[in-house]
Amino acid sequence: MVDRGSRHAHIAEVMGRIRGWLAATGWPGVVLTQPAAVAWATGGMNPAIDRCAATDLLWIAVASDRCAVITTVIERDRVEADSDPARHGFELLAVPWHGASQFVDAAVLFLDHPAAALATDGHPAFGANVGEALVRLRLAHTVAAQDAIRSLGADTVGALETALTAWVPGEVDRAIQARMVAELEQRGIETVVALVSGDDRVERFRHPIAADIPVARLVMAVIVSRRDGLHVAATRLACAGRIDPKLAGRLAQVRAVEAAVLDACQEGSTYGQATDGLERAYAAIGEPQAWREHYQGGPIGYASREFEFAPRERTNRWWDCPVEVGHALAWNPSLSGGAKVEDTFLVGPLGLECVTRPIGWPVEGTGGDRGQERAAVLEVS
Repeated sequence: MVDRGSRHAHIAEVMGRIRGWLAATGWPGVVLTQPAAVAWATGGMNPAIDRCAATDLLWIAVASDRCAVITTVIERDRVEADSDPARHGFELLAVPWHGASQFVDAAVLFLDHPAAALATDGHPAFGANVGEALVRLRLAHTVAAQDAIRSLGADTVGALETALTAWVPGEVDRAIQARMVAELEQRGIETVVALVSGDDRVERFRHPIAADIPVARLVMAVIVSRRDGLHVAATRLACAGRIDPKLAGRLAQVRAVEAAVLDACQEGSTYGQATDGLERAYAAIGEPQAWREHYQGGPIGYASREFEFAPRERTNRWWDCPVEVGHALAWNPSLSGGAKVEDTFLVGPLGLECVTRPIGWPVEGTGGDRGQERAAVLEVS
C-alpha cells in the first residue's frame, strides 16, 4: 500500500467505518495505539522501529469530524516526508519523547474530552478497551489492502521459494533461514515468524526452530511476513530425492483437512461452521483428536492471527462471526511426522483466492473448487 492514491482511498474507507462506529456507539472519539490498529487506520504509515513494541510510535486520534497522527518530535519530520499525513486528512501532532503522559495528553487535547470518556484499542489510560470491535471493523479488507495482500503474498512466496530451491542437503538449518529472511528483507518485508528446520526435528516438533543443525533429507520452512502492517503466512517442504511414502500419505490427509475447512469458508458461513468442518475432516481421515495437537489458524490481516479458537468452543465470542468478502484466511492443519500445509487466501464474491500460490514450485492438483494448484513437496536431486 505504498502507492499514495491507494493509501488515500483506503484511509477514507477506514475513517468512514470508524466514524460510523462512533456514531452507533456514542463514543466521542477513539485513540488507536497498537501497531495493528495504527497500520489499519493509516494504510501502513507506521513501519516498525521496534518490531516487538506493543505500543506504536504513532497514535491515531479519531473524532466524528477530524483525526490526527500523534508522534514524537523525533519521528515527526520522517513521518511527514514519508507519508504526508495532511494529504490523507490527518493533523500531525508532535510531542516530546520524554514524559509518560505526553501522548495521552495530546489525544485528550485534540479530542477535547477527558481520557475516561474516550475509547481505545487497549491502552489503560483511556475509558474503555474496544479492541474486539475494532478487529471486527477491519476483518473485511479494503480494495487497496487486498491488492497489498496479493503483492505481499507473491513476494513472500518468491523469497521462500528462492531460499529453499538453493538448499543443498547437508546445509545448516540456520543458513537456510538466514537466506529466506534476507530475501524477504530485500523485498521490504518484515519477518514475524520464521521456522526453518529439518529431518527428525520436523518430524518430532510442531514448531521446529532452527538449531544450527545440518539438514540432510527433509526441510520445512514456515513464514509469517509483514509489510505495510499486513501479514501473510505460508509453509513449504523440500526433500532430498523422492519423498518418503509415509510422509506423502500424511500430507495428502492434511490437504484433505485444509480443503474441508476452506470449503466451509464461503461468504455467509461463520467461523464456527468452519471449525466444525475442520473437526469433521480430521475425523474423516481417522485422526479425530489431531486438531488438539497444534493451533489450526484462522483469519489473518493486521495481525498474524486476528483471532483464533478451537473446535467446540461455541461460547467463544468469535464463533458466530460471519465469513465475509475481503476477509483473509490462513488455516494451518497438521499431523505428527512433519505433515503440515499453510497458505493465505482472500475471500471473494466467487470463492477463495490463494495469494501465496506457487510461482516456480512443483504443484499438484487443481485446488478442487478453488481451481488453483497447490504447492507440492520440492524434490531436490
